[in-house]
Amino acid sequence: LYPISVGSSAGLRVGQACLAIGNPFGLDHTLTSGIISGMGREIKSPVGRPISNVIQTDAAINPGNSGGPLLDGKTGKLIGMSTAIYSTSGASAGIGFAIPVDSVKFIVETLIRDGRVIRPVLGVSLLESRQARALGINKGVLVLNVPTTSPAFKAGMKGTSRTEAGLIEIGDIIIRVDDKSIDTEADLFQALENYKPGDRIKVTVNRPGNESPSSTKLRLKEVTLTVQLTSSDMIKNIMSLKSISKQS
Repeated sequence: LYPISVGSSAGLRVGQACLAIGNPFGLDHTLTSGIISGMGREIKSPVGRPISNVIQTDAAINPGNSGGPLLDGKTGKLIGMSTAIYSTSGASAGIGFAIPVDSVKFIVETLIRDGRVIRPVLGVSLLESRQARALGINKGVLVLNVPTTSPAFKAGMKGTSRTEAGLIEIGDIIIRVDDKSIDTEADLFQALENYKPGDRIKVTVNRPGNESPSSTKLRLKEVTLTVQLTSSDMIKNIMSLKSISKQS
């Protein structure tokens, strides 16, 4: 076997030719062709984490193509890794997605160096932006739960809770990380990618204030918190320990 020539995804343009190689439905070494249909797309990983800057292609990608190479149609160099499709039937509908090769190279280098990809996190759970908009929160990301072991809790971040009367008390709404505005979950995840676990960042939130009994409007005040980021691995370990303690 010869190693594939690795290109770059930095200069890709919509309309340029591309090739996809994979094993769709168990058919080995299948080659399909198409063009790059779009750049900078966003899809969600199986755990719900947004994946940004994804390549869209109309080259046929089917079950069995995932992990296969997407090649430059002219040079044959690797420009992406096929990863997902948009389809109502499970088969190709002409909308496939590939992770850009520059992102793949970063992940591979991290895996070789550390054995795993370590992502910085606040350690909180968030409400999906679409659901937040339905609640009238038109900007920012609503914090649902802030575990007492998380760095966000230590910094004073507040989650959403329910009163004894059954009323919902809205928690903090994240609107900025350092100088970057946050409107959606994707914005937040993307902003955190610029840091590493252990870094201290300033997180600005809109916090519901005290309302008068006659008021029907949610009053918000801006609060800036200094949070030390932790790793996704650390959060998993904490949750595992809590699960074990509950069972014992």
